[in-house]
Amino acid sequence: MSYQSTLILKPDLDEAQVDQALEKVTGFLTKNNGSCLKIEKWGKKRLSYRIKKSRFGYYLNIYHTCDSLKVSSLEIEYKLYDLILKFLVIRLDDKELERAMNREYTEDSSEKREESRK
Repeated sequence: MSYQSTLILKPDLDEAQVDQALEKVTGFLTKNNGSCLKIEKWGKKRLSYRIKKSRFGYYLNIYHTCDSLKVSSLEIEYKLYDLILKFLVIRLDDKELERAMNREYTEDSSEKREESRK
């Protein structure tokens, strides 16, 4: 099955620490018989509300495959990892996965979407 994990990391991490956290998260995936398909680093963003006393968070979006029985153990790993403030894991169907794999994320596109909402 294909899944999308959106993670919000602590905001005070530098780029090297984010890469280390990403390696650990991909390690969780391989440990649970999964594989990483695509990683999007969305960067540091302001949160709508405080999460664990933080106003900002570093967003990561990971598309991956994983056995459906292992998703709960993956979520437990996310909960226990202290650098993750919040996470969301959703199952993707084939069309959604194909659309996500073809889409290219850039900071400019994110800023344009935020401006159009105002």
